[in-house]
Amino acid sequence: MHSSFTRIQNVFGFFTTVACVLAGFIAATDLLAIRKPSGTIVPTNIQVVKGRPHYYSSKKEEYAIIKFSLDADLSSLFTWNTKQLFVYVTAEWPSSPGANTTNSAVIWDSIITNPSADHLQNIGPIAMKKLKKSAEGKSIDPSRGLLKLKNQRPKYQITHPSGKIAKVDNVSLKLNYNVQPWVGLLTWNMDDTLGYWNPIDGGVSEKFEFPAIKVKKDAGKNKGSKV
Repeated sequence: MHSSFTRIQNVFGFFTTVACVLAGFIAATDLLAIRKPSGTIVPTNIQVVKGRPHYYSSKKEEYAIIKFSLDADLSSLFTWNTKQLFVYVTAEWPSSPGANTTNSAVIWDSIITNPSADHLQNIGPIAMKKLKKSAEGKSIDPSRGLLKLKNQRPKYQITHPSGKIAKVDNVSLKLNYNVQPWVGLLTWNMDDTLGYWNPIDGGVSEKFEFPAIKVKKDAGKNKGSKV
């Protein structure tokens, strides 16, 4: 005869085994979903300014401010197992001529939730009402993956450890994503095709150069007038 405690342990062990197997099957269904994200990103305004890294610093560094326009279709990334999608844009450029390493810095990001996960996002009651209305009768709202941004201001200014970033060339903007499922592993944008998963069609801008810091004309005249 088994004691009551042993029976409870056996039932709990059987339950966890079934739950883990079921979670594995759920996670495997993502491999059967077709992912065909696409996007076009274009820098619209690029500036380099000088600033201090913090209030008490006397040393000034160069910071790049990049505005951009983005037209992307990431709706294929939303499946019934998608909890939320983290989208971000990076500025990338070679660390030095001929080197294989690349500098990469995030200039903008956003979180797009599945309609069933809207309660996890800290948004106002009016926006929540609109989201619930758009999701009525739909397991997934396809408009969640459509991004149309025009002359978008960056969330973050970027710099370099050296403090110098002006006149750097071969810079490009890149669209990235991270899918967080309800069950399974986090997945990032693919570099190569894997089964039904495809890399982003487009998603990288043309090469450009960070401009030089603008010098005020008045300052130049004052310097020339000094004896």
